[in-house]
Amino acid sequence: MEDKPLEAIYLELATLVRRATSSALDKKLGTLERSAFLLLHQLSEQGPVGVKTLSEQFRLDISTISRQTAALEAKGYVRRQPDPEDGRASTFAITELGMEQLTRTKRIRLERFAILFQDWTPDECRTLQQLLSKLNHTFID
Repeated sequence: MEDKPLEAIYLELATLVRRATSSALDKKLGTLERSAFLLLHQLSEQGPVGVKTLSEQFRLDISTISRQTAALEAKGYVRRQPDPEDGRASTFAITELGMEQLTRTKRIRLERFAILFQDWTPDECRTLQQLLSKLNHTFID
C-alpha cells in the first residue's frame, strides 16, 4: 500500500481519537469516564471476573486495572468478592448502582451517536462497524 493512503488513515484516526477523547465530549456523554464505562460494560456482559483476566482482556497492566477497579469499588459501582475457584483471589462484579450508571451512560451515548450518524444509511453504519471491528482486531494480532 502506498504511503499516502496510510498517512491519510493515520491522520484521520488521530483526529478521531482527539475528538472522541476530549473531556468536553465526555461530559456530554454521561458521568462515566471511558475506562469506567468499558470496565462496567465488560463486567455486565461476562459477570464476575478477576483483575488478571481484565488486564489480559484490555491489554493493560494489572496495576492499571487494579486502580480502575478500586475507583469503581469506592463509588459503589462494583463489589469485590472471593474467587470461587481460588479463595486467595478476588473477582469483581457490577452492582445495581454500577448497572444503573452504565445503562444511563449507554443511553446518553447512543442518543448522541444517533444524532451523529443520522445522515448515514444503515448499510454505511454496518460497514463502519465491520471495518472498525477489523481494525480493532488488527491491533490485537
